[in-house]
Amino acid sequence: MNIERSERVKTLPPYLFKELDRKKEEVRSQGIDIIDLGVGDPDLPTPEHIIDALKRAAEDPANHRYPSYTGMFDFNEQVALWYRRRFGVTLDAGQEVVTLIGSKEGIAHLPLAFINPGDTALVPDPAYPVYDIGIRFAGGTSYFMSLVKENDFLPDLSSIPSDVAGKAKLMFLNYPNNPTSAVATREFFESVVQFARKHNIIVCHDAAYSEMAFDGFSPISFLEIDGAKSVGIEFHSLSKTYNMTGWRIGFAAGHPEVIGGLGQIKSNIDSGAFQAVQIAGIEALKGDQSCVDNMRRIYAERRDILVEGIRKMGLRLNLPRATFYLWIEVPEGYTSAGFTDHLLTRGGVVTTPGNGFGSAGEGYIRMALTVDKKRIAEAVKRIESIGF
Repeated sequence: MNIERSERVKTLPPYLFKELDRKKEEVRSQGIDIIDLGVGDPDLPTPEHIIDALKRAAEDPANHRYPSYTGMFDFNEQVALWYRRRFGVTLDAGQEVVTLIGSKEGIAHLPLAFINPGDTALVPDPAYPVYDIGIRFAGGTSYFMSLVKENDFLPDLSSIPSDVAGKAKLMFLNYPNNPTSAVATREFFESVVQFARKHNIIVCHDAAYSEMAFDGFSPISFLEIDGAKSVGIEFHSLSKTYNMTGWRIGFAAGHPEVIGGLGQIKSNIDSGAFQAVQIAGIEALKGDQSCVDNMRRIYAERRDILVEGIRKMGLRLNLPRATFYLWIEVPEGYTSAGFTDHLLTRGGVVTTPGNGFGSAGEGYIRMALTVDKKRIAEAVKRIESIGF
């Protein structure tokens, strides 16, 4: 039998982290101890009070049936309350919030509601690969907005050609940013709202790292900006804030028509998030937030150890104010992939090549603060010992 995959699958680049896993296993099979600073998957456990809430909910037969496609009202209401407490943003839980099986699912599905074959979307470069992949699956084309050091890794909206802006349907943004760890200013978000209004573009802001910030810094929400809710939505995830990556629970909030379009896609594709997980999510959002403070403290300590070690070696990077990523310039004579390979094969240290996030990421590698302090210190020693 001749099995042939679709053109949309054939043209996809290898998924970045799947390729990283392959390389890691190749090196590990040689007996090399690996320190993995590659994938951004928290190593900290989910807080106990959230686990307890799941246990109780999982034992209730009422939660064993199909959940709502767009989420329990109680969960969506708790999202609205969290937005009011955290950002001062008012949301209608019934019309302006949708529950997601992790924000990745919502990001990938949203273009199906608004992109027709041949349509254009504005996508940052470098970026989380799923923005472009979702556009491709919908038959659209991404116009890449370069994020460069000279502009604080914010897209230069004025450089987007007028014909491109005029036909663009969606714009993806992500601050605090993966992979660069950059943060957005209020002034930048205000310019985004003006741009979106002028060109009739739906803004899709991915704010998965808004609670992972340090040194007293508190990232703002795109929805805080006057007029933002009239042009777009914001994605959130409980994954990084509460160490719940495996639980697959997130949400989107904002423009009711955009939320409704995403909900319509979901009602035809999936059957919603497990209700017991949503109940645990309610506990996460409304419960004791000292676990979030503890998460920030731990990552700040790790950040400081790694930043100090990297800078002592002469490598250049900005001190991250948010996210658990370091965006590091590769030394002279190396490409992103070449330096990543050097660190892995010679030192057993896994990093992510910047060009894996897009062509504008060439010249950088990303490190994630997802191992404990001792392993981070060991990673620094290994890199020092192998040199570059």
